Order: sequence, then C-alpha cells, then structure tokens
Amino acid sequence: MAAVSAGWPQSAPPPAPNQAPPQQAGPPNGPAAAPAAPENPGLIDEMGKVLEKSLSVLPTLKSTGETLDDLNTRAKDAAKSAGEGLSRFTTPSSVAEGRIKCPVSANGAPDCKVAADKLCQAKGSKEGKSLSTDSVEACSPKVLIPGRARKPDDCRTDNFVTRALCQ
Repeated sequence: MAAVSAGWPQSAPPPAPNQAPPQQAGPPNGPAAAPAAPENPGLIDEMGKVLEKSLSVLPTLKSTGETLDDLNTRAKDAAKSAGEGLSRFTTPSSVAEGRIKCPVSANGAPDCKVAADKLCQAKGSKEGKSLSTDSVEACSPKVLIPGRARKPDDCRTDNFVTRALCQ
C-alpha cells in the first residue's frame, strides 16, 4: 500500500545523458513558439518605468557657460527696454508743471485725471497723467473767531495736480 497525498506540480525531470531532449510538436509550417507568458512586473520594475518617464519630462540642463550667456542676454534686453521706457518720462516736453485744482467727483473723491488733462492741454498736449499732487486744507474765516467751536463743514481739503506726464 502506498500513501497518497496532494502535491505541487513539478517540472519535467532533466533528460538522461544518452537521450535526446523531447521534441515539441509544432505546426506543420514551422517550429513551435512558446506561448508568451503574461507580463507580471514587480514593484521595482514599475518604479523604474515611472522614473524613466519622469526623466523624459524634465528639461535638459544647460552648461554653466550657456546659463550665463542666457542671463546676460536677458539682462541686456531688460536694460534696453527699461531705458526706452524711461526716455518717455524724462523728456522735458512730456512733463508739464503747474497747479490745477482737482474737481470733486460725484462720490466725493478728487478727480485728478481731469486736472492732469487740463494741465497738459494748457501746454499743448492732448491728455495727461498726474505725477505729483498737493493737498491744502481751506477753512472759512469763521474758524478764526475766538471762542467759536469748530464745525465739520468749516474746512475742506483741496487737491491740486502739480506735475503731469503729457501725451
């Protein structure tokens, strides 16, 4: 009697030294190809694929010389455009100086754009933008009366445009 127990399948035993390896039957038109085993990559393989993909997304690094050349070019371009921008502001004909009162708008705030336009139009330009302003508190002579209490409407603040950039 023999004891039978469940066992795991084993691979075929190696061929004996005098025997030829067993031949697999293949289709009549060529040798048999082993069926492709489904790919089952492990964690390490997947991590390698992710790293390869991320490296292809990153930009290539420049040499130190190329980086410095790029920075020098950018600095030259920035200095050139800044110089062109400043030249508009520093020409004497484009800046008007004077003193024009800013009218009060409907919401009670001073409208200095109108005053800048008037200042530039007085100098022969079309419109302007205020560069500097001045404000003054103007009070009624009533505030000079001794012993009189000051009321909220006794004084007001007047704003003036003193310099404007004209176009």
